[in-house]
Amino acid sequence: MKRKQKKVLIRIILSAVMLVALKIFAPEEGWIAALLYAVPYAVIGYDVIFKAARNIAHGQVFDENFLMMIATVGAFATGEYTEAAAVMLFYQVGELFQSVAVGKSRKSISALMDIRPDHANIEVDGKLIETDPEEVSVGDEIIIKPGERIPLDGVVLEGEGSVDTSALTGESLPRTVRAGDDVVSGCIDQTGLLRVRVTKQFGESTVARILDLVENSASKKAKAENFITRFARVYTPAVCFAALALAVIPPIFVGGWLTWLHRALIFLVISCPCALVISVPLSFFGGIGGAGRQGILVKGGSYLEVLSRTGTVVFDKTGTLTRGVFNVTAVHPKEISEATLIRLAAYAESYSTHPIANSILDALNQEPDRTRISSCEELSGRGVKAVIDGEEVCVGNDKLMEQIGVKWHPCHHVGTTVHVAVNGRYAGHIVISDELKDTSKEAIEHLRAQGVSRTVMLTGDSKAVGEDTAKRLGMDEVYSELLPAGKVEKVEELLERKDPKSALVFVGDGINDAPVLSRADIGIAMGAMGSDAAIEAADIVLMDDDPAKIALALSISRRTLRIVRENIVFALGVKAAVLILGAFGLASMWAAVFADVGVSVIAILNAMRCLHSGRRN
Repeated sequence: MKRKQKKVLIRIILSAVMLVALKIFAPEEGWIAALLYAVPYAVIGYDVIFKAARNIAHGQVFDENFLMMIATVGAFATGEYTEAAAVMLFYQVGELFQSVAVGKSRKSISALMDIRPDHANIEVDGKLIETDPEEVSVGDEIIIKPGERIPLDGVVLEGEGSVDTSALTGESLPRTVRAGDDVVSGCIDQTGLLRVRVTKQFGESTVARILDLVENSASKKAKAENFITRFARVYTPAVCFAALALAVIPPIFVGGWLTWLHRALIFLVISCPCALVISVPLSFFGGIGGAGRQGILVKGGSYLEVLSRTGTVVFDKTGTLTRGVFNVTAVHPKEISEATLIRLAAYAESYSTHPIANSILDALNQEPDRTRISSCEELSGRGVKAVIDGEEVCVGNDKLMEQIGVKWHPCHHVGTTVHVAVNGRYAGHIVISDELKDTSKEAIEHLRAQGVSRTVMLTGDSKAVGEDTAKRLGMDEVYSELLPAGKVEKVEELLERKDPKSALVFVGDGINDAPVLSRADIGIAMGAMGSDAAIEAADIVLMDDDPAKIALALSISRRTLRIVRENIVFALGVKAAVLILGAFGLASMWAAVFADVGVSVIAILNAMRCLHSGRRN
């Protein structure tokens, strides 16, 4: 509990003790009673009176402070001293409860902010110098000691250790890293000294992207949040004028000015919109925090709201449903060796960031001599064209071979076929087979169990590979041999075919998926291995690349929206009922306190359930 909250708690206890003592020993009527009860009232309510007066001075009249001031001062004026002080006391109890609840929710979100590194260790003349991570450049070498947080993305040059990735991925099991492995900022080196070469500046690092997503998530409000904001602007002045009408109009015809004034004051207390104004945003805030603890970064409440209506999920294949780590097999004519075929392909692909290119480079088992490459051109959706040792080498798919007019040999192996042509003559092909992620099939099954009506896979691979993968996963549809533009067109078709009330989600990881991620109703990117462009374009990021967490994200979104709807219906229902009873004199000031403070507390407690939405069942 913060210092300010502790002060409020002390005031609540002090005021409550004074009220009990006055109720037992003090008179309940007369000017002496008014003076005595004014003391606990001032102790517990001075800040509310001050805020109301300040807001009125600034032209902001209609808020909960104004409602409580008018209602309680009016109660004092009508001789209801106990009720006036008690209403203010219970209002402050509700406000304290609300403050603690919001603090807990913010703490859940701010836990993600703790991943920001304090410093980076750079070795200078044999000594370690602590440097601001923002001052470290790409290519610099940093030292990470056991127990320290990794400050920047990079690749391990020396050392071996266990890395705690739970702050990013939500997974408790550490990951072992050694020379050649990539490490990302925000994780903690638990054991072993690591020497790391920096591959990204701090502003482009994983931790910087996460901090940016968390800090900006509140700006993406859901429709329900915007509705409550607009509703409160109209609702509060409306009930104030209704209370004024209740206090003035009936007495003109039936008399009893004090009676109707008291009913109007009860009406004001009941109408305070605190339960809605805080519980709805708190629900979305809690849902985002609960998802974040599981390594699911949601960029705003609006995306949770749309995700809850998911009816179609469209997947990219490579790196999303499959590992993106390939087995490379060379199939070649007799006039060229297998080693030469892989070397030519690796040199041509040496500037590409595609997972297939990385696998071919791994198969070369040595760093290519890039001085032998005089030019290189990447052809989107087809392959690459390079000049190596003065020879033109084309490496890519069937479409590239058709484009350059080379007749290729068909491949009978299941896998992605990469053809190689040298100086316009066919040299052979390489078969690359990918492995499914362990949780891919589970992800499809869980989505179907949650009512997702259609699962679709889009891939640039051959029809045989696409259909084989889709069959093993049990997907509804598959579209193969697609260029990046073709994926966008296919998503456009699927958007036209879907139920207008449902949402289409696209899940991808590559730079060529960025346009599709932006076009879908909801874009989900793989954050650990995904490209910067894909993560930037996505609405939700899975930090550990686990496709099974798509279903978890869907479950969190639906539970959050269910809790939001419960709070709206409950708060409006109770308030409407008690408002009607109060207008006819059938509800006391204590019923009004319940309709305000009681409903607020119950709604906030219900909203707090969203904080635990990220827990696996």
